[in-house]
Amino acid sequence: MDLFDDIITEPINIITHDGMAIYYGKIMSTQNADDYYDRLLNRIQWKNDEVFIHNKHIITKRKFAWYGDKPFEYTYSNSTKRALPWINELKQLKNIVEDKTKETFNSCLLNLYHDGSEGMSWHCDDEKELKKYGAIASLSFGAERKFAFKHKKSKETISLKLQHGSLLIMKGLLQTHWRHSLPTSKKITDPRVNLTFRMFIETD
Repeated sequence: MDLFDDIITEPINIITHDGMAIYYGKIMSTQNADDYYDRLLNRIQWKNDEVFIHNKHIITKRKFAWYGDKPFEYTYSNSTKRALPWINELKQLKNIVEDKTKETFNSCLLNLYHDGSEGMSWHCDDEKELKKYGAIASLSFGAERKFAFKHKKSKETISLKLQHGSLLIMKGLLQTHWRHSLPTSKKITDPRVNLTFRMFIETD
């Protein structure tokens, strides 16, 4: 099921059971979104992501960056990242997102997809370092991309198009019962920058 080809005016929970995914649509003007997009492309310390899957070392075309209140160490796909200190643009965006959602975040994982050939396969953000059942705020800039959810048991799918300057919140039991993905598309030739603000829990 595809949702929201048109602009929405009020936040909508697109998941009716086993968690929440609240789409706010665009939360800033196109001019402001353009400005943040340009600054993030040029000021973030982007690196190619490195993951280990089935004992294979893979370097992705997609680039990433990891920022936080402290030099948190975050492990996913058998690869560990150390958080960098916040830059002003990320602090500003974190404040905007926290004000909109009334949630609190202490870190941000960013991904840069150069075009539609780069995506993300089905997964859930349930690493032990993240607050259990905590909110994850996904802020999108650049190319509009389809974003999909699939229920782990029923295989029900729900998808929507994430707009330039838009916000999506995933929370509650969503990561327990649903996977999500960013499908690839040959039609998309422009970059997309995605920020996922998270609550990181320090472990011993």
